[in-house]
Amino acid sequence: MSEEVIVSCFAPTLAGVKTGNMFSWAFESHGEMIQCLRKYNLKLGKKGIRFIPLNVKNGRTLVYAYRPSKLKADLENSQAKGILKSMGYLGRTPDECVLELVMRIRESATFPHEVGLFLGYPPEDVKGFMDHHEKCKCVGCWKVYGNVEEAKARFQCFQKCENVYKKAYAKGKSIEALTVAG
Repeated sequence: MSEEVIVSCFAPTLAGVKTGNMFSWAFESHGEMIQCLRKYNLKLGKKGIRFIPLNVKNGRTLVYAYRPSKLKADLENSQAKGILKSMGYLGRTPDECVLELVMRIRESATFPHEVGLFLGYPPEDVKGFMDHHEKCKCVGCWKVYGNVEEAKARFQCFQKCENVYKKAYAKGKSIEALTVAG
């Protein structure tokens, strides 16, 4: 996974405006994948970013890059707590919840809808997706069931962030310099 791909796929997370992003990455070997994720954890961990493999299947890894501090704040929301509890999550800490998510992704035939909470989506939209799957008000980075204007503003922020980061990286700015500490 190249730095260019990371900048493109994870820019809002690198910028500190989004809790996390996911990306499916094809790799040559399991060792290459582990080495690559270790390299980025060492490089960006000091800035508050963590990379983990959510699932490995058929030569592809679903990579989750996130900010543990932002995830902690997101999962302290009472509605987010309620969703996770209703889904059977037992984790008391964000790290425990991430481990439970990993197990659910690896063991379930369907993708867990609560994953939106781990990406920084509003809990009301995650709940709306789970309850009303097709009756959304707006579609962007996620399906919106709550505040459309706020969601559209966030979608625009994420897109602008990606564009700015791609240009800055193309002009020689390093991934470390692009990553906001937090």
